Amino acid sequence: MKRLVAGAAALAVAGLGMARWAASRGRMPAAAKDPLESSRWLGITINRPPDEVAPGGHLPEPLSRVDAEVRMNRAPGDRGTEIYARPREQRAGADGVLARLRGEDPRTGIRTALRETKSLLETGDVLRSDEEFETTRPTLPGKVLDMALGRAAEGGRL
Repeated sequence: MKRLVAGAAALAVAGLGMARWAASRGRMPAAAKDPLESSRWLGITINRPPDEVAPGGHLPEPLSRVDAEVRMNRAPGDRGTEIYARPREQRAGADGVLARLRGEDPRTGIRTALRETKSLLETGDVLRSDEEFETTRPTLPGKVLDMALGRAAEGGRL
């Protein structure tokens, strides 16, 4: 019993120490760390040569429908093509964070277009994970899952 109490106390002290350490780091929002985030290039590597990615200099359909600057390079070691894109309209600071929360950030459309381009060129189809699932009754976890799947292509690492 003494071991159990001693172990619980040690865990509590370690948890408090970690919480205090995290609070002392003074975490700042990502926008405050990097006000130029909205002007950074988003990139992907496609396992296809450049002449198959953009035949005749024409961009793939998902990328041609977004308003973005696009550049392409041959990937190192002949491993395909690197495509980089960034929005022509650039927002800085808190306005960019608020726009992303409202779903108005131009980078989300570019992220989606890059993902669709990669999927289309490598598999021949745009793969989706958001199939409609039927349940007997809607639940809170189901609503959270539906919301996450609806915004899955907009964020995360490319």
